[in-house]
Amino acid sequence: MKRLWGSAWENGGSPGRTQVGFMGCLALNASYEPLTLVPLHRAVRLVMDRKAEILEVDGRRAFRSERAVIPVPLVIRLVRFVHVPRRFRRQVTNTFLFARDNYSCQYCGRHRSELRGRQFLTRDHILPLSRGGENTWVNVVTSCSPCNNRKGNRLPEEAGMPLRTEPGEPNHVHLVWAVRRVTPIQAKYIGMFYGEDTVAFLVSKGELAV
Repeated sequence: MKRLWGSAWENGGSPGRTQVGFMGCLALNASYEPLTLVPLHRAVRLVMDRKAEILEVDGRRAFRSERAVIPVPLVIRLVRFVHVPRRFRRQVTNTFLFARDNYSCQYCGRHRSELRGRQFLTRDHILPLSRGGENTWVNVVTSCSPCNNRKGNRLPEEAGMPLRTEPGEPNHVHLVWAVRRVTPIQAKYIGMFYGEDTVAFLVSKGELAV
């Protein structure tokens, strides 16, 4: 497979430096539910093993070996349905938490691009865990490390640090794709399954590559 990757590209260029190479291939379930973005070499392997079919390709490039030429896939569909447990879809993770809060501290309002030195984004529990708080969407917010240290084991009102927004459980589908950059062709399949409002959300977040 390494040989296939290393000698695959027509029209020159390195796969790691192309737009498609950077974003990867959109993998759909057998039901056409968008699952995730997979590396191109993984997508090609799934196709070669007949575990997936190609729905969209980048007509400018192809993977080439001694015995086969495979167009670079943009979208693939798994041949067999893969069950994705619902209980994993609403977990509070920092990746999704920061995306929900637009990568900004919910106390001082600073974006992560404005943090300096050793400052970084953290997860803060509004009602601290030590005081009975839970790790739920309504009890966690994004906080910069200085604000988190300043608040400590107190409630926001006790620390004189009002929240800028009311936390709540986000739209999971929006968040899953808000942390990935996709091409317009890939966005078409996301919109077909989840609706155009999801595509509009990606555009608003700047995650749709043109």
